[in-house]
Amino acid sequence: MDIRKVKKLIELLEDSNLSEIEIHEGEESVRLSRQTAATQVAMPAAPQAAVAMPAPVSAAVPAAEDGGTGLPDGQVVRSPMVGTYYSAPSPEAEAFVSIGQVVKPGDTLCMIEAMKMFNQIEADIAGKVVAILVQSGEPVEYDQPLFVIA
Repeated sequence: MDIRKVKKLIELLEDSNLSEIEIHEGEESVRLSRQTAATQVAMPAAPQAAVAMPAPVSAAVPAAEDGGTGLPDGQVVRSPMVGTYYSAPSPEAEAFVSIGQVVKPGDTLCMIEAMKMFNQIEADIAGKVVAILVQSGEPVEYDQPLFVIA
């Protein structure tokens, strides 16, 4: 499929209120979808050795070992995709959010890299970040809890 056609499809998706477009031409097909909780941002990938800096252990809240959820009270922000979690835009930069920080809807909480695309995960609600459940550089699964906002 011609790259100009793909670019035109991207423009159509951005200009409309559609969340997904799928086109088939013969044996070729293209499927574009828009995430509601994440904004895709093309960024150059940093070398893996430089990116894999673990976050301080105190920033993560482990799950309870008693079989309960172990999460503090509040709204849980879950991963909208499978990928690698990053707490900051680069290894040298300050984290997007920290425990105790007040956020408002639209504030960037983290980035998830999926297929060399960096997706900004934004807050849906206003509140205080009471738990960060993942360390930077860790793989995350779809629907995995990332933050708790109260």
